[in-house]
Amino acid sequence: MISQTVEYALRAMVVLAQNPDAPQTAQSIAAAAKLPTDYLLKVMQALGRAGLVNAQRGKHGGFTLARGADSVTILDVVNSVDPIRRIHYCPLGLKGHGARLCALHRRMDSALALVEDAFSQTTLSDVLDSPGPVKPLCESMVHVHAKAN
Repeated sequence: MISQTVEYALRAMVVLAQNPDAPQTAQSIAAAAKLPTDYLLKVMQALGRAGLVNAQRGKHGGFTLARGADSVTILDVVNSVDPIRRIHYCPLGLKGHGARLCALHRRMDSALALVEDAFSQTTLSDVLDSPGPVKPLCESMVHVHAKAN
């Protein structure tokens, strides 16, 4: 349900939210988020067009969040690269259905609405500030200790 492009965009935005004071190069974002740089550049263009990131060229350039992590929702990121497609009309084009969805498509659209709602209520800050030992894009302390033993 979540495309690879969305996954990459979310990972890139988490990297930027973890380092809000310093512009990040595409190479540093790609390394931190374990992404291919060429694909990341396309994702960053889409995030820029959506007004979620700023790009600055030059020696001290790079990408930064365009707004604070507490005001960027997961839905903002998703919709900037691969919007959730709600079902408003019969996807089969059946004339008798039109805007009256059958039980299958009505339930599918209801599930999409729940996902959309959850994503709209979750900010990048919420993701970064979640309690627990496992943080986005970071080795957990439990995992690091297990590797050391």
